[in-house]
Amino acid sequence: MSRQHTHTPPGLRAWAGLLVILGPVLLVSMDGSILFLAMPRIGQALTPSADQALWILDSYGFAVGSLLIAFGNLGDRYGRLRLLVLGTTVFGLASAAAAFAPNAELLITARALMGVAGATLLPSALAVLSELFADPRRRAQAIGIFAAAFAAGFAIGPVLGGVLLERFWWGSVFLINLPVLALFLVLAPILLREVRTVRSGRVDVISVATSAAGLLLVVYALKHSAAEGLAVVPVLAGVAGLVLLAWFARRQRWLEHPLVEFKLFRDRVFTVAIITGLLPLAAWSAAAYLAGVYLQSVLDLPVLRTALLALPGAAVLTLTCVVTPMVVDRVGKRAALVACHFSIALGLLLLVLTATTGGIGWYVASTVVAGLGYGISFAVVADTAVGAVPPSRAGAAGAIAETSNEIGNALGIALLGSLAALVFRLQGPGLAPTLDETLLLPLAAGVGEEAKAAFVTGLHAVAVVAAVLHLALGALALRWIPKPRALASV
Repeated sequence: MSRQHTHTPPGLRAWAGLLVILGPVLLVSMDGSILFLAMPRIGQALTPSADQALWILDSYGFAVGSLLIAFGNLGDRYGRLRLLVLGTTVFGLASAAAAFAPNAELLITARALMGVAGATLLPSALAVLSELFADPRRRAQAIGIFAAAFAAGFAIGPVLGGVLLERFWWGSVFLINLPVLALFLVLAPILLREVRTVRSGRVDVISVATSAAGLLLVVYALKHSAAEGLAVVPVLAGVAGLVLLAWFARRQRWLEHPLVEFKLFRDRVFTVAIITGLLPLAAWSAAAYLAGVYLQSVLDLPVLRTALLALPGAAVLTLTCVVTPMVVDRVGKRAALVACHFSIALGLLLLVLTATTGGIGWYVASTVVAGLGYGISFAVVADTAVGAVPPSRAGAAGAIAETSNEIGNALGIALLGSLAALVFRLQGPGLAPTLDETLLLPLAAGVGEEAKAAFVTGLHAVAVVAAVLHLALGALALRWIPKPRALASV
């Protein structure tokens, strides 16, 4: 133990270490959402195409989600703290590169690199945090704070982005990362210890590569087809992606140490939990992004007011995440999961009442009602997934639960965002692939209103589709998850 450790009381060192760890955790989650209000400004500065705009948003989430499990395994072998410091350094460098990116292509590349670094931070931060607290009760409290901070980061990302954009240029949403990361690099060697775990087997690099490549090819095909129409290259890319994903799933069956243990999905409770980790994040990210464009580009609200309108929903989401574990002890996870999906569905349907001439009140009501469900999902997914499997598989279940959150965040923009882009292409004036690009053109009378109406129709389509999916998953939870008396092991 270093001298710094001996001079710091164990309890104080543990809580100070937790505060240090929460910095990168907040940044990783915030950077999944901080661009939602910045996209109109980025669109004006870099003029990305419709599919490039979507890649700017979700290349980060796909990189994090695709590599979480792999970097979790690498950290066990080579040292969690070492990987945490390396990831923090790369995250800072990539953030600076993103802030000063001169074009859309370099911004996408920088965002993807931030995602790679983010994938090193989450599993390593949780492992280092667990080492700080020897007492199981204190450790559980610390992990709860960790989870609440991660959820809060998603919620406050758009708000912080809006506040920064009111005073600075769009790159400021990335530069805000640098002071937090620098403070972590200074304090981490003093307050944190290295953590290693001896594991058998190796990380299957082929599985990592095929899963990431397959997912990206399928998403590329969907985005390009939605924004530009069907073409030979995107269709072939989509087919190749599906083949890679199918081969990846088959490969996991005969690997001794699979990247994803698909056998766990035989348990219905586990399956519902993982889908609950994915679908609410998909709905939340798509709705938050599209609503940000709606408020700024359709209703012409300034970015600061747009950010402030997101505060009630963010507050409800964060508070719900904190209090849900106490409520679940009384009502059970079955009731919590059902309430989660039905409240999200109701909140999303409130967006259908928005219009080109007004809808601020409906937007705020939507974020508050849906925020209850989002908060519940953040709080119960990992615990439900881990509790549904044997203790020997708890680590694998937890890794899949973490991955489902990040993949869900990216898929929401990719799939539901592509649906909105498709509706705009079919119903809009056909002058440009996005609303912001259209409004920058010299327009004849009434064309701007036509473009805004097409965008709002796309927003409504996304809200309805996501609401229907949540209603279906809520019904599935009612059917598949046993009542509390039979759920003692979950």
